[in-house]
Amino acid sequence: MQRYKILWVDDEIELLKPYVLYLEEKNYKVETFNNPFSLLDYMSEDNSSSLVLIDENMPGKTGLNLISDIKKISNTIPIIMITKNEEEDIMNEAIGSEINDYLIKPLNPNQLLISIKKVLENSSIIKNKLKSDYISFFSELSDKINSNTSNKEWIDTYKNIVDWEISFDRNSEDQYNEMLISQKKEANKKFSNFIIQNYPKWSKNNFENVLMTNNILKKKIFPKIQKNKICLIVIDNFRYDQWKILEDHVSKYFFIENDDPYYSILPTTTEYSRNSIFSGLTPLQMSIEENELWYDKSEGYNKNEYYFLDRNFKRNNIKIRHSYDKVLSYEDGVKFIKRLSDLDNYEFNSVVFNFIDMLSHSKTENKLFKNLAYDEKSFRSFTLSWFKNSSLNKLLKYLSIKKVKVFLTTDHGTIKVDKPVMVKANKETNNNIRFKVGKNINSDNNKIYYCDNGEKINLPRQNIFTKYLFATDNNYLLYPKNYNFHLKNFKDTFQHGGISMEEMIIPFIELTPKNIQ
Repeated sequence: MQRYKILWVDDEIELLKPYVLYLEEKNYKVETFNNPFSLLDYMSEDNSSSLVLIDENMPGKTGLNLISDIKKISNTIPIIMITKNEEEDIMNEAIGSEINDYLIKPLNPNQLLISIKKVLENSSIIKNKLKSDYISFFSELSDKINSNTSNKEWIDTYKNIVDWEISFDRNSEDQYNEMLISQKKEANKKFSNFIIQNYPKWSKNNFENVLMTNNILKKKIFPKIQKNKICLIVIDNFRYDQWKILEDHVSKYFFIENDDPYYSILPTTTEYSRNSIFSGLTPLQMSIEENELWYDKSEGYNKNEYYFLDRNFKRNNIKIRHSYDKVLSYEDGVKFIKRLSDLDNYEFNSVVFNFIDMLSHSKTENKLFKNLAYDEKSFRSFTLSWFKNSSLNKLLKYLSIKKVKVFLTTDHGTIKVDKPVMVKANKETNNNIRFKVGKNINSDNNKIYYCDNGEKINLPRQNIFTKYLFATDNNYLLYPKNYNFHLKNFKDTFQHGGISMEEMIIPFIELTPKNIQ
């Protein structure tokens, strides 16, 4: 067990001898000083100390001035201030000096010990508790993975896995994270089988019994329209774990009213799933009822989202002024922020942010990004760094001040792929490596979901030869031509379009503003 060295300065240090003995019994080494100058001389010669305890009121130098002098010698050593003074301005000034804790005399020995442990041992105590809790939870999670029979159970299981991932991230726990990664891979295999067995059943009534991208607006947002001004924020390719690392930052401005993950439709791509959010229709329905919008791909797969949403409102007898914005780049974000006040003119605003999707695809195309976001943890960290300086963050602050209710969601997630599966297809087949649609598609591998009639799962069928093929868990689909090159190029990249918890179980967050200026 590590023995920490504590420096304690107080002009009445002899009266504190019982506390010093108490700390030494707890295996701390304590060096005492009766004036601030002796402390500073000692620190200038010896940098092996772990913590400094300082009195706030000493002859010759106040505790507040001493803090500044200590930081000139070492700006990393933790400081706890101890004082008889309960005045709030002294407390605020001390806290503003970035001390680690503030204790009021007379001291309670346990109070002192808890403060020291919190400063010096908090990380290791949390880590040990985390290990113990995960070992206890390990069997419970394995049982859940093997016994889940409903879509809600799989959502709960995935939420549990994400919670553990975030906890391990925060506490740099790699050993047990490897165990969790293995459990998640096993979970994805079981989840893929669950989807293959149940997705066609869900499709029979247009997914009416399962909350999915095609019914999320009607079931969760439209009922709130008459009561609030609303902003719908869709972050393309945004996973539930990425939401969880942003949660603390968003909660500074909003109460998190609901955190209810739901399902993306297949294929888990923007063309299909995001259009289904705005239209309120399945891809098959869009191809029939909104034929001209669905097949108009002249300027991209999603250029008609405003019109899809407008017709969705009309279909549901909702008369409302609404706006639509899409932020594709940093420059778009700068322009968007300059005209935020324009949103005030509408009762319903929808904003699409595309950065996360570009981030995901960059890992395939950019070697620098591969080195920056080389695993799940770094991918989450990259997302947080983007958010802190993003136009999305500025938008959320603005909406909070304006007391606008926010619904934050995505069209699909993404998964890190590592297992190639060979498929054969003709030249007209799409390029996505998590799903294929076209004629003459086939594979001998049983790790894929093969659908020879898309209408059975609410997908358009251009002709009787049109087939769909979906990768499951961590697989990715490659053609025989240049197989080895693409195997290396796409391995360990983030992809979407197929069946996995990360791609299909997606965040839906309802936010109520705190209105903090």
